[in-house]
Amino acid sequence: MDSVPSGSPHDRPSRVGYLPDRDQTLMKLVVAGPFGVGKTTLIRTLSEIATLHTEEAMTEAGRPVDDLAGLPEKSTTTVAVDFGRLTLPGNTVLYMFGTPGQRRFFPLWQDIARGALGALVLADTRRLADSFEIMDMVEEQGLPYAVAVNRFPDSPDHPPEVLRAHLDLHAATPLLLCDARERGSSLDALIALAEHVLDTLPAASTDPQDRP
Repeated sequence: MDSVPSGSPHDRPSRVGYLPDRDQTLMKLVVAGPFGVGKTTLIRTLSEIATLHTEEAMTEAGRPVDDLAGLPEKSTTTVAVDFGRLTLPGNTVLYMFGTPGQRRFFPLWQDIARGALGALVLADTRRLADSFEIMDMVEEQGLPYAVAVNRFPDSPDHPPEVLRAHLDLHAATPLLLCDARERGSSLDALIALAEHVLDTLPAASTDPQDRP
């Protein structure tokens, strides 16, 4: 049997696995929150692909600007972006972009958030007030969001209604408790955000036929 020339299209490996399924709903989501709240951990826990991280070791020079109160074991910090992907049943593909939590990275946060459909804001009950500024930024961007309270071993427990009141959340804003290291509760938080986004957006905005 004659061999097929190497330049023939019949000899080229199929790239179907690399092309987006036109029946998929693609959603860009931001995972936001204050410094050290568990954004990188959550994305690493949930992603179905090898995650992208831009972590750097913390230095003594950074201590005056990066408050380590309540974070004695924190040794690295995200300086650009975390990225992961998760496919949900029904062919909904979530692209997760984690953002730095420090104020000096806020201009970068705004660039990363451009084109996002929603945000998952992580909070820590040991320092809930640190999440207020992040929620303000998300609201200024006009993004629907959900709040996931990440439970650390030494975090005080509060009933959801107390947390909702303290965070001054709108009644329609999802509030969940999670452990960023544990897939099940982290997945529940991300699904709650995705459902909230789909409930608040016109159907056409997530229809793959409407995208270029």
